[in-house]
Amino acid sequence: MKMLLASYFFFLLFLRQPSSSSLGTINPGQSIKDGKTLVSAGGKFELGFFEPENSKKRYLGIWYKDPSAYAVIWVANRETPLIDRSGVLLISNQSLLIILNSKNIARNQHSLVDLTEQANVPRIQGFDSPCGITNLLWQSFDSPCDTLLPGMKIGRNFLTGQETFLTSWKSEDNPGHGQFSFWIDPAGFPQLVVRNGTSKHYRLGSWNGVRFTGTPLLPSYVDFLTYEFELNKNGVYYSYKVEGTLLSRLLMNRSGFLEKFVRINHPWIHICFEPLHECDTYSVCGANMKCNIIDNSHTCDCLEGFILESSKNRSNHCVRKTPLDCKKGSVFHKYIGLKLPDTSDSWYDMNMTLAECKEECSKNCSCTAYANSNIIGEGSGCVLWFGELIDMRYYTEGGQDIYIRMSSSKPADQYKKELIGIIVSSAILIGMLVVGIIGCIRKKKQRKREKVKGSYIECYEDGEVKEDMELPIFDLPTIAKATDNFSSINKLGQGGFGPVYKGTLTNGQEIAVKRLSKSSGQGLTEFKNEVILIAKLQHRNLVKLLGCCIEKDEKMLIYEFMPNKSLDFFIFDQMRSNFLDWKKRFHIIEGVARGLVYLHQDSRLRIIHRDLKASNVLLDKDMNPKISDFGLARIFGGDQTEANTNRVAGTYGYMSPEYAVDGLFSMKSDVFSFGVLILEIVSGKKNRGFFHQEHNHNLLGHAWKLWIEERSMELVDRKLRKLESLSMSEKC
Repeated sequence: MKMLLASYFFFLLFLRQPSSSSLGTINPGQSIKDGKTLVSAGGKFELGFFEPENSKKRYLGIWYKDPSAYAVIWVANRETPLIDRSGVLLISNQSLLIILNSKNIARNQHSLVDLTEQANVPRIQGFDSPCGITNLLWQSFDSPCDTLLPGMKIGRNFLTGQETFLTSWKSEDNPGHGQFSFWIDPAGFPQLVVRNGTSKHYRLGSWNGVRFTGTPLLPSYVDFLTYEFELNKNGVYYSYKVEGTLLSRLLMNRSGFLEKFVRINHPWIHICFEPLHECDTYSVCGANMKCNIIDNSHTCDCLEGFILESSKNRSNHCVRKTPLDCKKGSVFHKYIGLKLPDTSDSWYDMNMTLAECKEECSKNCSCTAYANSNIIGEGSGCVLWFGELIDMRYYTEGGQDIYIRMSSSKPADQYKKELIGIIVSSAILIGMLVVGIIGCIRKKKQRKREKVKGSYIECYEDGEVKEDMELPIFDLPTIAKATDNFSSINKLGQGGFGPVYKGTLTNGQEIAVKRLSKSSGQGLTEFKNEVILIAKLQHRNLVKLLGCCIEKDEKMLIYEFMPNKSLDFFIFDQMRSNFLDWKKRFHIIEGVARGLVYLHQDSRLRIIHRDLKASNVLLDKDMNPKISDFGLARIFGGDQTEANTNRVAGTYGYMSPEYAVDGLFSMKSDVFSFGVLILEIVSGKKNRGFFHQEHNHNLLGHAWKLWIEERSMELVDRKLRKLESLSMSEKC
């Protein structure tokens, strides 16, 4: 009979490793004394006694044997440490797997597992994986601590009631049970939850066949990891797997965060860190509210049909404008891209269709919302909510559709407001139409649009007419529908010109809409400039302009959507920068360089960008870089080498000195900005805001100082200092 004592997970602590000889198997009558270890069959894991750094107490644990990957992934005696190095692990004559202290056996004997009547001759043996191992009596896989490895499970056995979950360490030097735990809440439709004590701290949400609704989509470059979720009459379980021979681990850390790591070479790389935003904190917004992330800050908004109720007892709580009344009827409003509400009080049926789900909710007056339990294909299964809806947030990518019940009747004052609104809107539209017609007649340029061979004629406020732009035209209703009427939850960011929204066209194509703000002091000139320039530019390292919309008072540019946002989103973030190894960073540098060469030399027009920076380098789904934002760009003649401007515009920190001081710009100005960008990519530091305790230089001054002192490699991000990348990073 074999008993597995191997696991795959690690905890990122600096721990003292025992140097010792090792054994392969422990049979009855044999033992492992402190100082000896047992190594798994493949040499990946090691079992023995250890002590955390800054601690004198001894624990029996499992860790990665490779010193460069060293991390403790399992601890046997978490709450009962030994006080000296006299510990022993053995199988007793009574088939008890025990840890004892040889100096005081009676007081320091700790049973790990009772093997009585399970095996005549049990033995301890280590393996790298449980796959293919039979006749197991017990395995450490079934008793996780703070770490989950590929193939390990957390969950609940419905037949026995046994639960398996992760629990954080108490502190860096104490592996005892800490305050945070990671488990499956089986009440209602099962969901993953991180608890702080007995309270919910972070809810990863329910499984929808593809992902957990409270977790964002993994980036496209994390294609080696897949979630696995099992729900049947016998139990519910969560696990994950990785492709190939990659090492991976999931950690419930002592601060309440879930960390996912993968190890390709060196070092361990973060691929996920949750919760990441304030919106992830459980019920940070009140009942019947959704949390939105805008420019790295969060807002709480009532659901449509709800209004904020503030009282001493219930602040930030939304209530219905019109109470539900089964006799008067109700309707269901569809929300998209949401983290589904807390399902602990929900009801579910895995075999219903969405239509049957709606019918089931409609006939129950207490039902407040419904959704598919599985979103694969056309969707299937049914989840019903009763009462208030708790812990929702909006995702620009991911999330799920949910149908929320509303009263079909409206308050009398709402009808009055709607009528007044219609009258006022009509008057404004008529007035705008009259003013627009008079303006164009005065300038003898009639406002019109002709959809002929992709060109159009447009009368601007100043009477200027642009023709033959060879650019597709989008009408305002199309863009309004694509962006859900420019909903705040679709807002991607804000610039001097105005906001940018994510949208989805009826054919499923995702777009980014740059909308000129009516109050923008900058925008109109840059808008026209960008339409003229980028419509004539086509290159794989330039963002693609799909069309524009100029209708009524609206002026918008429609671009291809970049799912991985901008370069600054990665390189200046301590966690996300781990995704950009040297190969990816150099690929981005090369791509930006190719884009600049095209602008300066290879395009029909010679273009000076004038605002090249990390936030203007967008990344597509494959992390290919694309230069964006041509609002400040200028066209040079064939023989022109430099120009002067009375209006210096751009971003300090990236501007060349002659441009910032004298307004002179040329191709060299872009090259200077490109140089700053390269130093930021290589170092992971911003030029502006850079601080060094030994001097007051910015990043450029620091780089120059290191260069003349022949210490240039100190500028390189520590994560990139590998033998294979040293030469190229120094050239950069």
